[in-house]
Amino acid sequence: MNTVSIYFHWPYCKSKCPYCDFFKKVNPHVDQASIIETYLQKLQNYHELLSDRVIQSVFFGGGTPSLIEPRYIELLINRISKLWHTAKNMEISLEANPNTDHPDMFTDLKNAGINRLSLGVQALNDADLKFLGRTHSLKDALSSIENVLHTFDNHSIDLIYARPNQHLDTWFEELKQAVSFGLKHLSLYQLTIEEGTVFFKRGIKALEEDKAADMYLETVNYLRQNGYPRYEVSNFAKEEYESVHNKCYWQGDDYIGIGESAHGRIKIGNKHYALVDNQPKEELSVYERAEELVLLGLRLERGIDKAHFETITGINFNNIINKKHLQTMKESGLIEENDSFLQATDKGFLLIDKIALELLS
Repeated sequence: MNTVSIYFHWPYCKSKCPYCDFFKKVNPHVDQASIIETYLQKLQNYHELLSDRVIQSVFFGGGTPSLIEPRYIELLINRISKLWHTAKNMEISLEANPNTDHPDMFTDLKNAGINRLSLGVQALNDADLKFLGRTHSLKDALSSIENVLHTFDNHSIDLIYARPNQHLDTWFEELKQAVSFGLKHLSLYQLTIEEGTVFFKRGIKALEEDKAADMYLETVNYLRQNGYPRYEVSNFAKEEYESVHNKCYWQGDDYIGIGESAHGRIKIGNKHYALVDNQPKEELSVYERAEELVLLGLRLERGIDKAHFETITGINFNNIINKKHLQTMKESGLIEENDSFLQATDKGFLLIDKIALELLS
């Protein structure tokens, strides 16, 4: 099936968190109708380019896309269904924050067509929520989680770990609570202090690297034992609840991005293109795309599917890898390989970027 996924980027937030280095705008009074009209036009433009595709997933990210009026979300989803064939049980995800002035938000989002809700909780105590610059309280978060569980069949929350001076035992209190909710999916992101963020300007330091690494490995083991196997570096779920949309990035499948700073990757014929919103598509060499697939594929628990890699790039996987470095890393216990897959070990997951660069050097 010749599939493509669609990502809508809504850059607007009520406030910007001090750790955030994504492209965002703080503006509570945007002309939503005008912005959505541009999104609709871009859907039409992409249809002219990719009319034969089947849409496998749609993702509303940001920013805070739960600020979009549900009627506009419904309009976009309906337009997609009119323009393209869609996969059976197409995944339609949206990121939301626990605090909202709209008491029926989750019900309205479901009625608009959202069937997977990802809630940006980030911490399960008020002190760290305040430190992280979140504008919701623990009470707000727990109420929203309960509402999401009641409203949607497919759901996830985001949490941030390796906060400054965070202890393993206090993190595990939050982790155990997260598991107790009965969510289908968990996304756990290590706090990093990126240049240009408020935290960076304040001189905030993330947790020491060795402590963060130990915390990650302990977290992976705990979640495996409690029904949340890792399927990607930061994502945990049983196979049937793995995010279809996010896997399309890591597997190298085609996707288009709509909205400021959104980007995409598509293959037309034997040519690969990088897409950036409002700019002409830029052709990538097959080797540039192959290198991206190595960097992305190693993030998956199952690793790089060699046959899928060759289908996308036309290159035999073994012909692009530095075999000497590959052997060294296998002997060091960082990666494992069989005829079908190349994958990182638990130890290797701590060094994925370095492994990818070594394999490609």
